[in-house]
Amino acid sequence: MKTKIIATLGPACEAIDTMVNMIHAGVDVFRINLSHQGPEEWRSRVINARLAGKRSGRMPALLFDLQGPKIRTGETSSSGVVLHTGNTIILTSSFSKCNEGLVFVNYKGLVSDTRCGERILIDDGKIALQITGTEGPDRLVVKVLSGGLLTSRKGVNFPETRLNVPALTDADKENIKLAIELEIDWLALSFVRSPKDIEEVRALLQLAGSMNQPGIIAKIEKPEAVDTFSEILNVADAIMIARGDLGVEVPFERLPIIQKDIIRQCISAAKPVIVATQMLEGMMNSLQPTRAEINDIANSVLDGADTLMLSGETATGLHPIESVETMQRVINRIELSGEVNQNRRDALPGTTERFITDTLIQNATQLATETSAKAITAYTHTGYTAFRLAAHRPKARIFIFTDNPWLPSRLKLLWGVEALFLPKPSKTVDYTEMMRQALTRNRWLDKGDVVIHLASFPLSAKGKTNMLYLASV
Repeated sequence: MKTKIIATLGPACEAIDTMVNMIHAGVDVFRINLSHQGPEEWRSRVINARLAGKRSGRMPALLFDLQGPKIRTGETSSSGVVLHTGNTIILTSSFSKCNEGLVFVNYKGLVSDTRCGERILIDDGKIALQITGTEGPDRLVVKVLSGGLLTSRKGVNFPETRLNVPALTDADKENIKLAIELEIDWLALSFVRSPKDIEEVRALLQLAGSMNQPGIIAKIEKPEAVDTFSEILNVADAIMIARGDLGVEVPFERLPIIQKDIIRQCISAAKPVIVATQMLEGMMNSLQPTRAEINDIANSVLDGADTLMLSGETATGLHPIESVETMQRVINRIELSGEVNQNRRDALPGTTERFITDTLIQNATQLATETSAKAITAYTHTGYTAFRLAAHRPKARIFIFTDNPWLPSRLKLLWGVEALFLPKPSKTVDYTEMMRQALTRNRWLDKGDVVIHLASFPLSAKGKTNMLYLASV
């Protein structure tokens, strides 16, 4: 299976045995959502995930999803309050308990950042409001366009407003320190609107001085992120299409085209792309997915997404293992169809300083097709070769060997990549023999299979893949 799977950890799958079964079912990455619970619970899940990886023989990557600035309503009574369509109510940024005529929103710029006529959406768009005026410095007058039951602490979206709020909160900064301490592989940043948001996280990571810095995933969930996507892509290490908030912030009919365009740009830039939210929402309570969910998974695979993500399905749903198994079955069937975005004919844009490496990688994927090679192998320290190889989507399997102990788990996010730790040999001839032994020992290749090796010559040369070697096992 070349398309990877992320599963979100939560109360439904905290047991180590459950995690082991999820890894066996096809999980490559475990996500920990920092919007829920606290550091002690997160530490416990990291420890258990790594124990499950050791027990299963397949160490998963770990992803911390930073909370970001969450704008929410206040507390209601236990039964909630009903906001009636057509009524006029007040939104206030001054703390108070919510009732049918007054709703607290925890955003100080509620009045200063908004304008009359703009819409405000609550609870993923289930309740829609429109601003009609103000009452003082902290009270908005709004008309209820679409009412419903409001319960405590529901998310609030401002799809037509440019909010004056930082993407990175003080809590996020503390959680980044925790991610470095726990050697987390990937950080997902919420509320991204411009490249500056990514650069701020990068600066914090560099300031920490850790050798093992997590990769940065930009979550695309705001209209501003769609508008500035090419600039965000240039500075991010990976992209997540967060369709939950994005589907509230932009007209839902735009989502399919936005998703396809983002995937296309990510592949062209050799950056991994994750499709997230409601992939198998129906399996939260049922063992059977809907036909629409199956088609959603299939189309994401056909478009060439690196990774698909399960959220509530595994974190709080009734069937976490079965949800992973279902996603794995659909991915396998679609990949076996031969219709997946493989063997890209268009050349990926190369970088001037990496011209030789980029050219060799492109030729390796073409040669693999012409020779029906079973595998392409590469030795890398930084992972650059792995990212470029994956972006070409070859039919041949991709095996990455590295002397960087942190790299194998990080590469779990990449389409089609299997990465293994291998101490750097002193000679190139030793390298090819060591890789051959590793591939046959794990029964990934049979005698007579054609393999294409990529490496630097001499091996001591870093950041310069300049050797292509065609061999048979």
